[in-house]
Amino acid sequence: MNGARGPGRGPAFARPKEKTSVVLLKLWRYLARYRWIILLAAALSITGNALGLLSPRLSGAAINAIEHREGVQFPVVIRYVVAMIAVAAVSSLISWALSAIMIRLSRNVVSKMRKDLFDHLTTLPISFFDTHQTGDVLSILSYDVDTVGATLSTDLTQIISSLVTVVGSFAMMVSIAPQLLLVFAVTIPLSLAITRWRARIVRPLFSKRSRMLGAMNGYCEEAVGGLKTIRAYHRQEEFNGRFQTHNDNAVHATWHADHTAAVTGPTVNLINNLSLAAVSVFGALLYMGGSILLGDVSSFVLYSRKFSGPINEFANILAEIQSTLAAAERVLGLLALDKEPADAPDALPVEDCAGHVAFRDVTFAYEEGKPVLHNISFTAKPGQVVAIVGETGCGKTTLINLLMRFYDVSAGQILLDGRDIRTLQRDALRRQFTMVLQDTWLFDGTVFENIAYGRDGVTRAEVEAAAKAAHIHEMILSLPDGYDTVVTGSGSSISKGQKQLLTIARAMLISSPMLILDEATSNVDTQTERRIQQAMLQLMHGRTCFVIAHRLSTITGADCILVMDKGRIVESGTHEELLKKRGAYYELYAAQFDRAG
Repeated sequence: MNGARGPGRGPAFARPKEKTSVVLLKLWRYLARYRWIILLAAALSITGNALGLLSPRLSGAAINAIEHREGVQFPVVIRYVVAMIAVAAVSSLISWALSAIMIRLSRNVVSKMRKDLFDHLTTLPISFFDTHQTGDVLSILSYDVDTVGATLSTDLTQIISSLVTVVGSFAMMVSIAPQLLLVFAVTIPLSLAITRWRARIVRPLFSKRSRMLGAMNGYCEEAVGGLKTIRAYHRQEEFNGRFQTHNDNAVHATWHADHTAAVTGPTVNLINNLSLAAVSVFGALLYMGGSILLGDVSSFVLYSRKFSGPINEFANILAEIQSTLAAAERVLGLLALDKEPADAPDALPVEDCAGHVAFRDVTFAYEEGKPVLHNISFTAKPGQVVAIVGETGCGKTTLINLLMRFYDVSAGQILLDGRDIRTLQRDALRRQFTMVLQDTWLFDGTVFENIAYGRDGVTRAEVEAAAKAAHIHEMILSLPDGYDTVVTGSGSSISKGQKQLLTIARAMLISSPMLILDEATSNVDTQTERRIQQAMLQLMHGRTCFVIAHRLSTITGADCILVMDKGRIVESGTHEELLKKRGAYYELYAAQFDRAG
């Protein structure tokens, strides 16, 4: 993107690292609306895990019944076994219900989060999209949101269950043999210290992974969009090399994060296995000393596994949690970006717009201290056609961006019917314009829907009339389903010129006092261009029109032609007046029509 159109692309989207507590608090705002579902999930988790905690106790009681000094008590053993089966069955049923609830919760939260992101994107200033890769933004909308959703549906359930299991197992172990808990006085603090230490190391690595993946997605989006150009210039190897660099960066960042995180689980697992061995040894000594029954030793060992198991599981899912926090930072960071500035409380509506536009000493810079427009002044009276010409990068499109208030001027004023446009409501101002751009845009839908896009309640007859005026009606009828033919967003099923004609037909349905044509016929062949000139004149009739053109033949009838060079208006006048001056416009015209000399 050249300097006149906007600032260059910035790095992949990233936000400053926030504390875990801040990220979790922001995530809770999404979960809070489902607090009753979360309470139900918590109740099910407590109930299911409490039932699960009965099994080791029942197992120990069965062993004690087998070891009874008066002989094996088979009816008692069978009763305990049946109770264990019943407990396991009910606990499994509750676990299934809990998983279903959490998956639904995750779906709702992800749906809401993604909708909020998309809605927020539509409110961001144009400068955001000028400086951030589309692929990186899409990566946040898809990959990062899905990462958060996966944690909500699986890891959150596991964390809740682990907390209940740890507390319940501890209480059971205290009731069986509190002296054996001394083993955990050493191993648990050590496990927690290692887990926390590794978490601090791992989280920045997952943040980097998200950034590298976003950068790779951005590059892929750019390369795939320009694949025809890449092939036409035989630059496949160069672009493949660049992709490999992005791919290597993403793979290395992913490997580094996953490899570093993978160390935590086995380390904590080793400590837990050592604690289990110590419990078994000391439990056996107590049994031989007559201080505890064999069944109680068995129950304590099982509870110790349940107690240390969640700690080990937490270490294993630490990578996923850190990945989620990194993804959540990007999601919440995007949501935290400032919207396009709101209208002032006293902003005025735009009613009965005549279309009188005046630029008064307008200067503008995308970056402070680097102006791309310098002291621009001109007037467009109602119904006049003002053409803007000049070499690429001279500031033509920037002029239109200021007129639409996609950006605000750095100095000077733009007046509409004598009022500074900064005092007007943005939406009301933009509704006064109809735009036909060089970059044509169609969405997935029928031809009818694409033409009728700009106006509500449009009839089939009105759409067909607009299509006829744009000389696209016959082509539409030749499509398989006519006006009901579905076209893709890329418009791959129709030619570029036909896409341009569809957007012109779309513009013909909108009755606004001002019209902007930004290279509106750049993708139309010369013969078709001539055929639609009359329709374009009809479209422009009675409107204040701003026409950006490279084909000077399309603007010879303009009321005023502004010739721009390096952000300044160097000439202005009608076609004939400018030719007589034999200045910058004459040179442009001569270059196109070979009229030099």
